[in-house]
Amino acid sequence: MAVPPFHEGEREAQGRAGAVLMQAAIRDAMPDQHRQFFAGLTYLAIAGRTADEGLAAGILCGPAGFVSSPDPTRLLIRTLPDAADPLADALRPGAAVGILGIDFATRRRNRANGRILSSGAEGMIIAVEQSFGNCPKYIQTREIVATGPEPSGSWVGLDGLNDRARSLIRSADSFLVASSSGSEPLSHGGVDISHRGGRPGFVAVNGETLTIPDFAGNRYFNTLGNFLRHPRAALLFIDFETGDLLHLEGRVSVDWFPDPACEGAQRSWTVVPDAIRRRPGGLPLRWAFGDWSPATLATGCYPDPAAG
Repeated sequence: MAVPPFHEGEREAQGRAGAVLMQAAIRDAMPDQHRQFFAGLTYLAIAGRTADEGLAAGILCGPAGFVSSPDPTRLLIRTLPDAADPLADALRPGAAVGILGIDFATRRRNRANGRILSSGAEGMIIAVEQSFGNCPKYIQTREIVATGPEPSGSWVGLDGLNDRARSLIRSADSFLVASSSGSEPLSHGGVDISHRGGRPGFVAVNGETLTIPDFAGNRYFNTLGNFLRHPRAALLFIDFETGDLLHLEGRVSVDWFPDPACEGAQRSWTVVPDAIRRRPGGLPLRWAFGDWSPATLATGCYPDPAAG
């Protein structure tokens, strides 16, 4: 029997959660439906490791077709982040990257992990090493209602979580998380980027610490498995109405027991950020809320300490 494509950290996380998998729908090439899906997107989430072994998460935007697939093992992305973006240092030839294609209008999402073959003025080519789909759980639907001006505001570093940052986090029903198995040559390791969703308040903010519930998912434990090998994460919060971005990167710890403070949390993890950046109007797209995921409505959220 073939060994499922999980690295040591993922297998350990599955074991701790009592969910050891003997099979997984993870391929070493993209099926045609994934290639066509990526080619129809106007935004793409991507993550990588920075030179100092940190992590960065971001979203690249362009007209439909700015992502294409010349063959089942390659993606061509015809844009790059600007030099001030947290991602800029991470997207270099040879670097590991995680990619998430997500369509908020349909709740469809597909992932691809691999390495950058080349990068230049016209964009980058990525060699895909893992390709798999994700279920629509916890994705709230949204429709693009406008394409705003090209981002003009600069990334601004914050000394800590200010009121605006706390408000965005507390009101969020979605965010992106980047994780990595580290720089050591673990089998099937690399970089991942994933979506997390829940009711507003599902991310708790206590002082400078964020606590995130881990709801029932696909049992692959890509993110938590990475945390066991490289306990750092990058989180990207999006204001879907204004295009504002909030990027946090810091140290992670995982609590493997159910969290009674948030209904549905089978376990939880915390992030203490040591680098926080904000970019007003960082995305040119504006979304309108559609409806809640039924899976989201079956979960709870953390109480707001400020309200007590």
